[in-house]
Amino acid sequence: MKRRRLGGQDPEVSAIGLGCMGMTIRYGELNDEESVATIHRAIEAGVDLINTADAYGQGRNEELVGRAIRGRRDRVILTTKVGNIRNPDGTNAVNGRQAYVKEACEASLKRLGTDYIDLYCLHRVDPATPIEETVGAMAELVTEGKVRHIGLSEAGPQTLRRAHAVHPMACLETEYSLWSRDVEAEILPACRELGIGFVAYAPLGRGFLAGTIRKAGDLIEADRRRAHPRFAEEAIARNLKKVEVLEEIAREAKASPAQVALAWLLHQGEDIVPIPGTKRRTWLDANIAAADLRLGADVLGRLAEAFPVGGTAGERYPPGQMKRLGL
Repeated sequence: MKRRRLGGQDPEVSAIGLGCMGMTIRYGELNDEESVATIHRAIEAGVDLINTADAYGQGRNEELVGRAIRGRRDRVILTTKVGNIRNPDGTNAVNGRQAYVKEACEASLKRLGTDYIDLYCLHRVDPATPIEETVGAMAELVTEGKVRHIGLSEAGPQTLRRAHAVHPMACLETEYSLWSRDVEAEILPACRELGIGFVAYAPLGRGFLAGTIRKAGDLIEADRRRAHPRFAEEAIARNLKKVEVLEEIAREAKASPAQVALAWLLHQGEDIVPIPGTKRRTWLDANIAAADLRLGADVLGRLAEAFPVGGTAGERYPPGQMKRLGL
C-alpha cells in the first residue's frame, strides 16, 4: 500500500484508510464477524489508518474496532473522534467543553483497549465553547501521552486557523468526493496554507458513486441514508445522470465506478487520504486497488465536468445536521 503524510507532516499513513462507521450504524445489514474480518484484512494489506468515533453506535463501534485490533495495535494508526453526543430524548448535540473532552477520551481508550490514540479529532465544533478551550483540552491529552496527534472534523477555515494556533492540527476530516466538492473553495486551500492534512470521509458518496443504488427502494427500511436528502427518490434520479458518466469512464478504464471515484480523489493532491467505509472484505480489496489506478488529464476533466461543484441534487445531511457543519 502506498503511503502519504498528512499535510506533509507526521503521521505517515496508508494512502487509503478504512472508515468503520457502517460496521455498527445501519448502512445496510450489520455483521460483526465480517466487520472484524474486514479490519484484519485491511491491516494485512497495509491499510493502517483505521477510523472510528465514540458517537458511532454509542460507543459500540469503538468496542468492535478495539476487539479487531487486539494483538495488532502496533500496526494501526488509530483515529477516533469526540464531541457528538446523543441526549436522553434521542436528539443529537455537541459538546466541546474541556472536562467532557477529557472524560470522553478516557472512555474511548477503555472501549478501544489501548492506552493511547494516534489521532484524536473533534467530531463537530461546539458553538457554545471557544475552540481554544476544546483544543486546549486535546493538547493536554497529547502532553499526557494519551493522544499523539489531534485534528478537527467538519470545521470552517477560521475555526481551523484558531485551532491550529493553539496546537498543530494533523488533519481536517471532512466529506469530500466527486459529488461533494464544496471544500475546494476555502477549506482545502486553508488546510494547504497551514500544512494540515485532509482526511476525506464518504469518498464514495455513501455508496452512491459505486453505482449500486438506483432507487430509494435499494436501501433497507432501517438504512439511515433514507433520511438524507440526496437519497430521496427525485434526487437519486437526477444524480444518477452523473453516475452514468462515471460508469462509462469505469468501463473504459476496466475498473469499477467506485475505484475511479477513489482514484479521482487521490489525484486531487498527495495531502488527501480518503477513508472509504466498508464492512465487507470484497469491497475493501476493490477499494485498495484504486490506489494504483492512474487517470489521465482528459478523464479528470470529464469527471470534473460531470460533477461540478454545487451540482449534486439534495443536501448531504438532514437540516439539523447541516446546521452543525463548517462552524
